[in-house]
Amino acid sequence: MKKTLLLAAIPLLFNIVSKAQDTTKTQNVNLHFQQTVITQYKPAFSAKYSGDNSLQTGEETQTSLTTTLFGGARLWKGMEGYFNTEMSGGSGLSKTLGIAGFPNGETFRVGAAEPKIYIARLYFTQNFEWGDDKEFLPDDVNQLAGWKSKRYFRVTVGKFGMADFFDGNEFSHDPRSQFMNWSLMDNAAWDYPANTRGYVFGAVAELGQPTWALRFGYTMTTTTANGSIWDERLGRANTQTLEYEKRYTLGGADYKKGTVRLLAFRNNGKMGIYRDALNNPVGGTPNVDAVQAYGHHKYGFGISADQYLTKDFGVFAKASYNDGKTETWAFTEIDRSISFGATLRGNSWHRADDELGLAFVGNGISKDHRYYLAAGGYGFIIGDGALNYGTEMIAELYYKVNAYKHMVWLSPDYQFIANPAYNRDRGSVNVFSLRAHVEF
Repeated sequence: MKKTLLLAAIPLLFNIVSKAQDTTKTQNVNLHFQQTVITQYKPAFSAKYSGDNSLQTGEETQTSLTTTLFGGARLWKGMEGYFNTEMSGGSGLSKTLGIAGFPNGETFRVGAAEPKIYIARLYFTQNFEWGDDKEFLPDDVNQLAGWKSKRYFRVTVGKFGMADFFDGNEFSHDPRSQFMNWSLMDNAAWDYPANTRGYVFGAVAELGQPTWALRFGYTMTTTTANGSIWDERLGRANTQTLEYEKRYTLGGADYKKGTVRLLAFRNNGKMGIYRDALNNPVGGTPNVDAVQAYGHHKYGFGISADQYLTKDFGVFAKASYNDGKTETWAFTEIDRSISFGATLRGNSWHRADDELGLAFVGNGISKDHRYYLAAGGYGFIIGDGALNYGTEMIAELYYKVNAYKHMVWLSPDYQFIANPAYNRDRGSVNVFSLRAHVEF
């Protein structure tokens, strides 16, 4: 706790200085800070059986913590550099096991609960611009204030999170301020490349126009599923991600803005195939890690849409799919997913900065993936030792309160999860959460 308070004090001093500066001018340097603490509680629930990766059936409370210091600098014309150091600790419910759409997007599949400090991001962006159609970008996390052309070509190289550039959604993207469930952070069937903590080395190129953008990412992958060691055989272990984004307004009304994003991906690496594991069980039980080989890949698609219907009310929907033949490698064990929901700001009850959100999710897996789990196989997130298959159904409701000057936010949250890990023989599960988020 002392270490956390110390980290909080340092950026606070920078924040005091920045408040005195003219925020309408182009920035050369900025500094931001965030800290998010999520405490989750689940009552006991019933289950006919449990396996090594099952959600524990007993009553349980767990807390997670992340603290991030964000730094940015303008190096020369068009060139910006960003460096983020992060500390995370705590644990998800049941060691972050037993639910494919896990209820806390701030937890990672790490073995220890004590806080660890690491470099989250270190990347450089070169921007090439043309045209007179410009917009002013405000000072923000990993964004320097200044004028930017709406016509540009940008190249980013370094360490970052794929969600920094891909699969954004106005209402369902950030577990620190919006919905907490993993299924609602991104297109859930996108097995996006990342290490255990959610970051990746690679490059992203983006072509932008006033109403659309096209971006492509080429990144590394790890040597093991949900691992932390990068595979240096780039020719055989790599990922490609392509996304087209279209922005528009309904009826010409600026406040009725909307966006549609189309995503496609292909992951290559030393992965195992579920069917091979079923055909070659180890000691009578299939083990997908035992049949890993280079030359295997996973591909998939996703669509995400968000739309403001009024200045305060917006809706969203997502649908995604992957082939489900090879083992899940980085994100979570979801091969098909659909989600939709809405958020409402509190103007109508005189709390303009508060926000109410409600969303629903349905997650599924491929037939090969089902047979593998039913035969007693395990992934890195789920596995009950047997399976009575059913769609994993999730509902989430949160209320976000502006507790102090847009710097401290509190969010009570409730999630209902039916058929956790796709198993009708377990659950349902109720998860109650309280999130405290500080940012400046």
